[in-house]
Amino acid sequence: MLEQVIFFTIILGFLITVLLSPIFIPFLRRLKFGQSIREEGPKSHQKKSGTPTMGGVMILLSVTITTLVMTGKFSEPTSKTFILLFVLLGFGLLGFLDDFIKVVMKRNLGLTSKQKLLGQIIISIVVYFVLKQTEFSTAVSIPFVDKSIDLGFFYVLFIIFWLVGFSNAVNLTDGLDGLVSGTAAISFGAFAVLAWSQSQYEISIFAVSVVGAVLGFLVFNAHPAKVFMGDTGSLALGGAIAAIAILTKLEIILILIGGVFVIETLSVILQVISFKSTGRRIFRMSPLHHHYELVGWSEWRVVVTFWSVGLLFAALGIYIEVWL
Repeated sequence: MLEQVIFFTIILGFLITVLLSPIFIPFLRRLKFGQSIREEGPKSHQKKSGTPTMGGVMILLSVTITTLVMTGKFSEPTSKTFILLFVLLGFGLLGFLDDFIKVVMKRNLGLTSKQKLLGQIIISIVVYFVLKQTEFSTAVSIPFVDKSIDLGFFYVLFIIFWLVGFSNAVNLTDGLDGLVSGTAAISFGAFAVLAWSQSQYEISIFAVSVVGAVLGFLVFNAHPAKVFMGDTGSLALGGAIAAIAILTKLEIILILIGGVFVIETLSVILQVISFKSTGRRIFRMSPLHHHYELVGWSEWRVVVTFWSVGLLFAALGIYIEVWL
């Protein structure tokens, strides 16, 4: 029964996104919600200017509908289900506002960094206080050594760092056609397996609903993309995967399963540190996917390579948690 629920969850999430896209994409075009391409980016990306963005709205709708419908097939939605949807929609709303300011108000940088950070912190604090009411453990497990560290009150800072950090990490990774759609499907799929192994079926259903939704989105987002998810999608997906890691108490293993997002973020940090301290750049351009574009790789080759690396990281994460 549960296996069937998981299977039909992926199918439903996929179909909702696929069926919404032919309606929603022309609607975005009519509203002229086209992506603005920054001049400092790779020159090859200038031809993408005007491609409809804010497609993440379709992902959010698909995940929300699929999660609520399919969770109700075997039990009532729990507080964990609503926490995951709250994070997904909360971070998605921040991303929507950011995209709206960029494409409608023509301010290319969208929300200021302080405005975005404040919103992310508020959502994270709400999550902490909701979890606190359920006597949620504030201990963080350390892989390999079979130990955990109880952070006590400081766990709120950890939640803030994890949700904010990974939402921005996925956002940074969203720079090539299909890159985040593919890597997100892999990462959420891995956590669906791990949540299932813990008998946390409601979390597993949420995770596979994301897999179905982003795979449906990938049909229209693969190179050459007909639509971009925008910050609406990337911030929401990053926050949601961090929330899953927190609820399954697999916070640290997220660093491995979400390894592509971590590496992309580190490439930006290292680039900034190097340039400010030495005046030299480590990479031709950051995030890292742009570096490979500028050394001559095709966009599709970069995306498939990053998918492959993400798949390897996900497999290692599952192996460590389930079999070691």
